Amino acid sequence: MTVQAERDHNKTPQRSAARDRLLSTATRLFYGEGIRAVGVDRVVEEAQVTRATFYRHFPSKEDLVTAYLKAEDQRIRQRVQYGVSQAGGPEEALGLLVDGIGQEICAPGFRGCPFINAAAEYPDRQSTVHQAVLTHRSWFHGAIAHTLRAGGHPAPESAADVLVALRDGAMVAGYLGDSDTAAASFSQAARKLIAA
Repeated sequence: MTVQAERDHNKTPQRSAARDRLLSTATRLFYGEGIRAVGVDRVVEEAQVTRATFYRHFPSKEDLVTAYLKAEDQRIRQRVQYGVSQAGGPEEALGLLVDGIGQEICAPGFRGCPFINAAAEYPDRQSTVHQAVLTHRSWFHGAIAHTLRAGGHPAPESAADVLVALRDGAMVAGYLGDSDTAAASFSQAARKLIAA
């Protein structure tokens, strides 16, 4: 990602109560029902704003979807940064990450990874939605590789590849199958990888 793209991704949009309502409504509906299944009219109605207000904040539905994913990305980054700051070292930080993923998989209303779901609905890699997914995944992989490297892992990049793949599989398995089994399997495999 270019420096300008990273700056654009991290820009904080102008906050307003209406924008916050639109975004929280979209987050709930998009995650719970699917992005393509939810139209702008439904978001506007449930957020209790006018269409003019919607378009003032989001020129298109794709802009709203991109904002939803960027908000999810920021939420996850903050959780990871908090975990790292609370951990006693890289290995403990990775353990907290693994535990957090397991808890997410077992949470009520879990419907898989919002980024995987969005990528499936927006397969065009050039779309702003798909680019937001790729930005998040690049950061996530980098954060894991950095922590593995800091902990002295002998192959941090390839281990991060495997850990991200394990996480992706666990997210799908947790949604489609037994969430407890998916979380336990992920934890077992991830901890073996981290300890290598």
